[in-house]
Amino acid sequence: MPTTPIFHMIAGAPDPVAPFSHAVEADGWVYVTGQMPFAGTSVDEPYPDGIEAQTHQVMRNLQAVLQGCGLTLANVLQVRIYLTRFEQDYAAMNTAYASWFPVGKRPARTCVGVTALAKGALIEIDMVARR
Repeated sequence: MPTTPIFHMIAGAPDPVAPFSHAVEADGWVYVTGQMPFAGTSVDEPYPDGIEAQTHQVMRNLQAVLQGCGLTLANVLQVRIYLTRFEQDYAAMNTAYASWFPVGKRPARTCVGVTALAKGALIEIDMVARR
């Protein structure tokens, strides 16, 4: 029998830029909302400069949400990455992103170019994890 969804709002994770939960969990599946590269919890914080710094900050923010749900990056099965400057930033983003997962244990992934992201971010990443 399916379980009732759990709507996670994580203390210490960046404030939402829109009306959403940080993560929603059902039947052991945890859907983590795309995170922006805010260096603090306020959506008015400036973003770090450059795609590498923004990628690392997004990953730190995702890690905070996962930790708030009692999970780690090892629980992540699938990742979606959105880039506003796909051709310009793809290679550098990949280098930064790859440092967060061990070789041979990287999640399935999709990366797409988009025309814009909230508050002018260069990157947004969402995840699906399994408890």
